[in-house]
Amino acid sequence: MSKRRVVITGLGCVTALAESANKLFAALCEGRSGISTIESFDTSAYPVRFGGEAKSFDVTKYVGRRESKRMDRFTQLAMAAASQAVDDSGIDFSKEDVFRAGVIVGTGIGGIKEIEDQHIRLLNKGPGKVSPFCVPRLMANAACGNIAIRYGLRGPNFCVSSACASGNHAIGEAFANILAGRSDIMITGAAEAALTPVGLASFCAARSLSMRNDDPQAASRPFDKDRDGFVLSEGAGVLVLEEEDHARKRGATIYAELLGYGATDDGHHITAPLPDGDGAATTMKLALADAGLTPEKIDYINAHGTGTELNDRAESAAIKSVFGERAYKTPVSSTKSCIGHLLGASGAVELIVCVKAINESTIPPTINLENQDPQCDPKMDFVPLEARQARINAALSNSFGFGGHNACLVVGKL
Repeated sequence: MSKRRVVITGLGCVTALAESANKLFAALCEGRSGISTIESFDTSAYPVRFGGEAKSFDVTKYVGRRESKRMDRFTQLAMAAASQAVDDSGIDFSKEDVFRAGVIVGTGIGGIKEIEDQHIRLLNKGPGKVSPFCVPRLMANAACGNIAIRYGLRGPNFCVSSACASGNHAIGEAFANILAGRSDIMITGAAEAALTPVGLASFCAARSLSMRNDDPQAASRPFDKDRDGFVLSEGAGVLVLEEEDHARKRGATIYAELLGYGATDDGHHITAPLPDGDGAATTMKLALADAGLTPEKIDYINAHGTGTELNDRAESAAIKSVFGERAYKTPVSSTKSCIGHLLGASGAVELIVCVKAINESTIPPTINLENQDPQCDPKMDFVPLEARQARINAALSNSFGFGGHNACLVVGKL
């Protein structure tokens, strides 16, 4: 029996830079930044006062006002991205076997805003005033549950929470689910909305964030010697995956094929990666092996590329370990330079970027890369400042998270 193949038929996203896959990719290739001063709460007492806020996001374009009030912002973002992706795919679930359609959506942190709001209520008004909707809003699986309810889906449904690797893990597990024959359609991706008072304060306390308050758009500087931390952002990315024959039978537009998935853990430190990048390297090797590809077949790498010294140097070492001399010929860029770090949602948005790069034959740039860190190897090509035209048959997307979680995906032209 021939191996089932998994294709991508729908794309949806919300970020600080744009609110659709097409608009996001166009803005990335123009080298625009979505980073700006935070407006949703008072940051005057914070050492960092900027981030990647989706300021124009209006959930009522996707979900009824009453329904939306029962959701934390991370679920609202997920619902918006899922709505875009399903509409883009053209699927009519009334004509599908809903037991063969599932949802796997990740988040690194979940409903942190709801926890903050209800804790304030508890302190100010007492336990009797905590909202009865608190649990349905804060739980990490609220996004995947609400998406399934919206479309009446009855297949596998669960949440993945593995810090900044959550999106890639969710997509990888949805991919595996279809390959195993358990499902024909999976809605998958991740969402995050941790740009909140406690969220920002926590990352400030961890000294993880850039402090360029005077120039927020230049703050996210992956692989640059003058970087000083990552930029905290919010958003969501959701894709529709389908078994290839199923997609073709309904006449779907196929954007790309999901080819491989690898996952490991560093087993080293709760926040720092292995300095030599060995865990990341092994994960890339597993993803390539799963895809049946050699490093020479990868035309573009979307890096995890957070703009922190430890991550950038470990990832550079990992790419060199896997790709050898080919590492100097393979373009690598970090789109976090434009949209900041969406934590658990990063991998999902970045896989969408890889799909668009394949379809548009364009590699988005690493903006703000003006002075490449010598320890990230000056011979490596991090696509500085400007987008580049290139034929891309296959791309690799990296995501590495606190806890040592590593997850890589390979996507290619069908």
